Amino acid sequence: MPMINPPRRVAVLADSDSRWKWGAALARRIAAEATLDAYFLNGRATPTERQLAEVGVVPDSSCEVTIAEFLADPRVGEADVLILALVGGGAQALLHGTARAWSALPRRPVVITGYVGVVYEKLTDGLLLRAGSDIVLANTTADAERFREVLAGVGADPGSVVETALPFLGGAQYVPAPEERRFTVCFAAQPSAPRSRSARRQLLERAAQHARRYPDRDVLVKLRSLPGEQTTHVEDFPYQRLLHELTIPAPFNLDLVYGHMSEVLDRTDLLVTVSSTAALESLHRSIPTAVLTDFGVREPLGNHYFIGSGCLASWDELDTGIVPVPDQRWLRRHGVLSDEPYRALRERISELRGLPEMPSLVPYYSESRASGYQPALLRRYGLDPKGAPLVEAPAPDQRAGALNRIVRRTVRRSARSCYRLGAQRVAPVIRRWGQL
Repeated sequence: MPMINPPRRVAVLADSDSRWKWGAALARRIAAEATLDAYFLNGRATPTERQLAEVGVVPDSSCEVTIAEFLADPRVGEADVLILALVGGGAQALLHGTARAWSALPRRPVVITGYVGVVYEKLTDGLLLRAGSDIVLANTTADAERFREVLAGVGADPGSVVETALPFLGGAQYVPAPEERRFTVCFAAQPSAPRSRSARRQLLERAAQHARRYPDRDVLVKLRSLPGEQTTHVEDFPYQRLLHELTIPAPFNLDLVYGHMSEVLDRTDLLVTVSSTAALESLHRSIPTAVLTDFGVREPLGNHYFIGSGCLASWDELDTGIVPVPDQRWLRRHGVLSDEPYRALRERISELRGLPEMPSLVPYYSESRASGYQPALLRRYGLDPKGAPLVEAPAPDQRAGALNRIVRRTVRRSARSCYRLGAQRVAPVIRRWGQL
């Protein structure tokens, strides 16, 4: 269904690789032909060039910014839609910041917030940090119901919730491997589920055992990042390093792979994970999918989200040949099977853009409503409780400290650039030399 008055410019502010993937895919779902401006928040998880390339969406412009720089950029206020692909605290800070920065504009962008993947923890906290945006996206029917109940319960607007689906769900439907192609099992790794070294090593051992048990299969360990790269969640023990700690050396048919998840799924016959959103991508394409129970079905792991899906299984069960069969009702209720999932979103955007005047952005949290929470939260993002950038003239004895902060920031940016050069240019050359 064609969109009335489609957006011509969409801006995305992202703070990590996975949130850029979500925001960029969402922008294309809203208006595929719109100009896409990418802003990457300078911080711990700012994505590298390799991570950006892995997402596969090329913006029309991109830059790395601080929050103050973003708020001062007049091009942001001229966009038709702004997608805040940020953690909850970042979204709260930007809602206050943009509300203040755009208070005198005759028109402003439609502001959208949402979640990168499944919502299995901190539901109330994360939701209220996003409340006050024009649109709060829910990726599933179940999420939409929960979000509206929470917002109504605290006196916020439940009408801001719009049900969609995860925007990166797509790809060709699964066709079983022909005889000339080896059956492929893909273990989709996560940076922090599970978190401990021993648990992660055990998962790698089990993948290797499966590969040894089935020498006619390929077992892929799909990794999110290279060692040293940062992701949305901190990865203390990368599988690349744990590979050298296996009790028995890795079998010939076990490989570590990178790249776009969709491309890896193109050759996957069984997807295995603890709780990655890759499971939803796989299920959307009707690929057999297993959500591991080896460390229990527990909230900290996130696999409790898949209760009722029919996909819970252990490595022991997979080793015996069991293939989980998903529950179709669960798939539909959790956004895996949806008819026109973005129609309501496009209609809401058109409705808002058609108003004579856009309403003011009013975040749920304010200094008066949450005096022990909101000011400190915004301060962490360099803003005062009204959303203004903190600009404090340093005293004489503080100037050296300010200079040191500038130097450290410059060094961090330089180090990131050097790492990117090493990871993307130098390392491949060295690997090629090693193969000569």
